[in-house]
Amino acid sequence: MWPTAAIETLKGISLAALLLTASATMGHAQNVTTTSGLSLIGEPKYADGYTHFDYVNPDAPKGGRLRQATFGTFDSLNPFIIKGKPGAVTDIYETLMADSMDEPSAEYGLIAKSVTYPDDFAWVEFELHETARWHDGEPLTSSDVIFSFNSLIANHPHFASYYKNVSKVEALGDHRVRFEFDETGNRELPLIMGQLYVLPEHYWDGSEGRDFASSTLVPPLGSGPYKIADVDPGRRIVLERVEDYWGKDLPVNRGKHNFDRLIIEYYLDETAMVEAFKGDRYDFRAENSAKRWATEYDFPAVQDGRVVLQTFKTNQASPMQAFIFNLRRDKFSDPRVRQAFNLAFDFEWMNKNIFFDQYARTDSFFEGSELEATGLPGPKELEILEPLRGQIPEEVFTADYENPVNGDPRTVRTNLRKATALMMEAGWSIQDGALTNNETGEKMEVEFLLVSPTFERVVLPFKQSLERLGVESTIRVVDTSQYQARVEEFDYDMIVSSFAQSLSPGNEQRDFWGSDSADREGSRNRIGIKNPAVDKLIDAIIFAPDRETLVAATRALDRVLLWNHYLVPQWWSPLRTARWDRFGLPETLPSFAPAGGFPDVWWYEDGFAAKQAQAETETEAAE
Repeated sequence: MWPTAAIETLKGISLAALLLTASATMGHAQNVTTTSGLSLIGEPKYADGYTHFDYVNPDAPKGGRLRQATFGTFDSLNPFIIKGKPGAVTDIYETLMADSMDEPSAEYGLIAKSVTYPDDFAWVEFELHETARWHDGEPLTSSDVIFSFNSLIANHPHFASYYKNVSKVEALGDHRVRFEFDETGNRELPLIMGQLYVLPEHYWDGSEGRDFASSTLVPPLGSGPYKIADVDPGRRIVLERVEDYWGKDLPVNRGKHNFDRLIIEYYLDETAMVEAFKGDRYDFRAENSAKRWATEYDFPAVQDGRVVLQTFKTNQASPMQAFIFNLRRDKFSDPRVRQAFNLAFDFEWMNKNIFFDQYARTDSFFEGSELEATGLPGPKELEILEPLRGQIPEEVFTADYENPVNGDPRTVRTNLRKATALMMEAGWSIQDGALTNNETGEKMEVEFLLVSPTFERVVLPFKQSLERLGVESTIRVVDTSQYQARVEEFDYDMIVSSFAQSLSPGNEQRDFWGSDSADREGSRNRIGIKNPAVDKLIDAIIFAPDRETLVAATRALDRVLLWNHYLVPQWWSPLRTARWDRFGLPETLPSFAPAGGFPDVWWYEDGFAAKQAQAETETEAAE
């Protein structure tokens, strides 16, 4: 997952008991649960003994190839360290447990055939499948799990933070491992450990130059459904399905991993990437440009049905995508300054003139879900917020957060006047035509750091609006490697960032907004938030004893983040996709997965040829 795109979607998920037995633990009688599945909301959908997930085709054919494309490059095949730009190779590895795509927050045994934990969640034990094997045939054991845990926390700050509550890890046999925690009552911790990637200790033994702490372009050893077949550094990775994959018949895997080969091509130019898709150089494209979606998807293959256009909307919260401020810069320390930037952002004009009215404005960190804060705080929220009164903006209690609305000259002028007044209140004024800090003499100069040139057309109108406030702004586009390095080192004024959320937020909120992560290089607290009130709200989420409290605490956090104006929210829309018609899909797509569970539960099938044959048959019958 981290630091690949998949890790950006790591979810904190709480637990629900299935089977209870009596046990004496930590000096007093406790209930202990042993199960194959964990869930936040009620009991897991799939009881012990299930054969496959409902949303898969358990008899999906195996074969064919899937060609994918991604923007950027790579210089490493090790996605678990901070060094280098990793390629997309996580399919060669496995975690202890695997997500379900048709439940908001659930996991089931993968490497682990069962999981055991007490009712105070002070520890968790995983019983491993004795049949689990690495691709070289060596058995996967609890020693590998311990090695993986120690290696991950030692080599990447995200994992060090994510697993920081583990106080002890030990093997209870070749196929049983136990994690003990430094706190009780944190219902999320057992499932967090279920997300642990397991790596081969015997491979990373230092021989043949294998150093886990270093980047490498030598295909590493895995245990998952695919292995690396070919690498063209920086340009192409080919994965091939492992025919004798040990876990292919597990319930979590039936109907999945159906392609014989996965080919990932890397592109450094968005225009070339689009044209390559039109020329049938790869099979599936998620389109992030409203302009291209509106104007460039009428080419012949779309018109004759060889390319299928489809939008997907899941039941997950839409990610908060935004211009974010780097609070490590003193010029952004005052929330009135940050609010002024939002007042100057004319989303309505952009949506009409640039985005073809395809977007809606994002006004929640949990957009479109039950976790989104709406209206004024309810009684349960107030129980959580009242002790923080005086430490959080008063508007949290008195007003429903709404983004400013622009779109016509009158409202634009009104909002710019409000923005100017806020800047003056914060100690800034126009001096020699530039917005200047009255005390320090610093001019308000802002650099927008971008990785994609296509985003310049979005920033330019914002830049022009800021200039009317006296803000001097510049746009700098850098290559992916430099961008990643600058982001991880927090070397920027403003960037575009996205915060994906699950329906069961938890410990990952510390990495997003927690004070301890603000100065930790490589953390996802890219804003640099250090707010004790926010820390308390995060703890209220993590230690919520039930769903009602979790929802209330999350809404409270949503309000406090919004009213602190830590970012300028952007927009959201359903996922727009185009694909060459050569794939089969399950009849019922998983409701909590992006793009209908692509590619995990899809398979190769020449759909266009089948449609042609059917049309010919119908024509012959009519004649």
